[in-house]
Amino acid sequence: MADRPDEPKVEKVGVVEYEHVGTKYFEERSLERRAGVILIWGLGVGYVISGEYFSWNFGLANGGWGGMLLATILAIAMYSCMVYSISEMATAFPVTGGPYAFARRTMGVWGGFATGIGAILEYVFATSALCTVIAGLVLLILEEADVTITTKILGLQPIEWIAALIYLVFVVINLSGVQATLVSVFAITVVSVGVLLLWGLVLLLQGHFDTSNFGNIAPEAGNSTFLPFGLTGILTALPFAFWWYLAIEGVPLVSEETRDPSRDLPRGSLRALWTLVALSALAFFVGVGSGGAETLSGAFTPLSDAVRATQGVNWLWWIVSVAGLTGFLASFHSIIFAFSRIIYALSRAGYLPRFLSLTGPRKTPYFAIIIPSLLGLITAIVYIKQDPANALAVLTEMSVFGAITTYVLMMIAFVILRRREPDVERPYRSPVGIPGAVVALVIAAACGFAQLYYPGKVLGARAGVVATLGVLAIGFIYFALYSRHHLVAEAPEEEFALIEKAEEELDVGA
Repeated sequence: MADRPDEPKVEKVGVVEYEHVGTKYFEERSLERRAGVILIWGLGVGYVISGEYFSWNFGLANGGWGGMLLATILAIAMYSCMVYSISEMATAFPVTGGPYAFARRTMGVWGGFATGIGAILEYVFATSALCTVIAGLVLLILEEADVTITTKILGLQPIEWIAALIYLVFVVINLSGVQATLVSVFAITVVSVGVLLLWGLVLLLQGHFDTSNFGNIAPEAGNSTFLPFGLTGILTALPFAFWWYLAIEGVPLVSEETRDPSRDLPRGSLRALWTLVALSALAFFVGVGSGGAETLSGAFTPLSDAVRATQGVNWLWWIVSVAGLTGFLASFHSIIFAFSRIIYALSRAGYLPRFLSLTGPRKTPYFAIIIPSLLGLITAIVYIKQDPANALAVLTEMSVFGAITTYVLMMIAFVILRRREPDVERPYRSPVGIPGAVVALVIAAACGFAQLYYPGKVLGARAGVVATLGVLAIGFIYFALYSRHHLVAEAPEEEFALIEKAEEELDVGA
C-alpha cells in the first residue's frame, strides 16, 4: 500500500528507521545564536563553580588530605585531556547534541544514545544535589539569624519546598530566552568567583592557615597521616575530586547558540577549565589548611565551616554563606540549561519523545526545561526523606556516575574519529591527541570502578549508582522497542548516516 500524503516517508538504515520530516518540524524547534567567548567562559565556570563550594570535601572522609590531593591531580589530568578532546570534536561537529553527537558519529545510534542518556542523568542528578544544598544553606542562614521555619507546604518539609521554589525561579529564567539565561549565569558566576577569592584572601591574611591541619585525620592501622585510608582512599576520593570540575564538558551544548563555534567554543572552554583549576586549588589548600581535614570531611558547606572553625560566625561567614549562595545558584542555573539542550537534541532527532524539543516564542525548549526539573526535584525529595544525612553525598555519587558513562564514551569517540576520519575538518586540534584521550578514558573508568566497588564511607552510594544503572537500562529498553523506529532523518546529528548510506549505494552502483 502506498504511503498517504500526510504520512512521513520512512527509510531503514541498519537497525533504525528514519522518518523524513518537513521544514515546519524544525521551525518549531529553532534556536538563536547569542553566545561569544565571554558568555561561554561564564557558562563553563558557572556549570562547575558550585564544585568549589561543596561536596568535594566528602573526598577527605574517603581518602584523607593526601588521598584527595592525589585524586584531584588525577581529576585535573582527566578533565584537561577531555576538554582538549571535546573542543576538537565540538568544532568539527558544532551541533547542540554535543556528547551525543560525537558518539553518534563514531559509534552509531546505540553509542550516541548511551552517551546522551549518561549526560542527562549527570545533569539532572547534579541539580538534585544542588537544590538540596541550596535549600539547606538557606535554612542554616535563617537559623543563624534566629529565624526558624517549620511550616509544611503541601506536605513538604521546609528544605523540600524551598528546593521546589528554587527550581521554579530558575526554570522561569531559563524559559525567558538564551540571552537572559547566559547573561544571568555570567553575572552570578562573576559574583561567586569574587566571593571565593575574598574568602581565600582573608583566611590567608589573618593567619589561620596551618599545614598541620592537612593530616589531622587519624590514620587506620598501618597507614600514614598523608594517606590515612591507604591507596584505596585515592580511589574512593576520586568521584568527589571529579566534582571539582563536573559538567564543564557541557559547554559544546551551546554550539548552535554560539556566534562563531569554531573560534569561541575552544577559547571559552579552555579558559573556563584553567580558571576552575586555580579556584579548586584555592578552595582545597586554604579550606583544609584553615578548617582542618577532619572538620571539613563531613561539612555540609566546607567554605563556611572553615570560617566558623577559625573565626566563628562573623562578617566573613555571612558573606561566604549569603553571597556565596551565588556559587550554588550559578551551577544550578547553568546545569538546567545543559540538560535542556541535550534533551532537546535527542528529542529533535527522535531518540526521546519529540514534544520535548518544541521551542516557544523565546526560542527555548520549554518541555525540556520543565519536565526534567520536576524529575530532579522529585529525586531530591525522595533521597531527603529516605536518608537526609547522606542524601547530598549519594546524589553527588549518582551525578558523577552518569558523567563517567559520558566521559568514557566520548573519549572512545575521539579515538575512533581520529583514526577513521583523519581528514575531517577540525578548526581546532587537541594538542594531547589520542594519548590524551586514552589518559582521560582510563582515569574516568577507574572512577567508575571506584564507585561500584569502593563506596567508601558514603552510606547508600552503591545503591544510588545501581539506581543510575537501572535508569540507563530503562532508557535502552525504550530505545530498542520504540524510538529507534522513529528517528528524524534531517536532524543534524543524524544526516551523516544517511549521506554515508547514499555514498555506499553510489559506490555499489558504479
